Amino acid sequence: MQVITGPVEVLPNNLYAKVAGYRHQVFVERLGWALRTENGMGSDQFDRPDTVYVVAQNDQNHVSGCACLLPTTRPYLLGEIFPQLLNGLAPPCSPDVWELSRFAAVDLGDRSKIPGQFSSSVARKLLEESVACAVSHGAKRLITVSPIGVERLLSRSEFHAHRAGPPMIIDGHPIVACWIHLDRIGAQNYS
Repeated sequence: MQVITGPVEVLPNNLYAKVAGYRHQVFVERLGWALRTENGMGSDQFDRPDTVYVVAQNDQNHVSGCACLLPTTRPYLLGEIFPQLLNGLAPPCSPDVWELSRFAAVDLGDRSKIPGQFSSSVARKLLEESVACAVSHGAKRLITVSPIGVERLLSRSEFHAHRAGPPMIIDGHPIVACWIHLDRIGAQNYS
């Protein structure tokens, strides 16, 4: 497995299109989320030039996981669409805080597995690479908006993470916002 990170302009040719197709397959087709998509591509207003993508590819160069990192100093998913997950607190707006969202690690070629969002080995590596990438961009904390499964992944990691508010059912899906603190120990392990 290889992991590629960066804004769309530095991703290898056609990789962003593969990521958008992968997101559509995972979030819309497998998980049944009611997201606006076009031509089988999962893309939205938060896919901009300053979005940093973290993309896992398997040995056949198929996308096997993805995540997005956005600075909270500009509009981002949690702040714009899901602020209710913050339990009444204002969405963060700081160069030290980045959002981690659209996190998925599923082998779409293996239909024998129960539909879900995570392959444990890919998910773990994708989380580690996402943290390293965020740290390299100056993040000291991450805020996530994600399904409960990401919270379970975080609880099994060595990162200090906690809920920003109680989980909520949104469009039939349990979603939670979590803080991930990138303290010196975590940053040293992944930088």
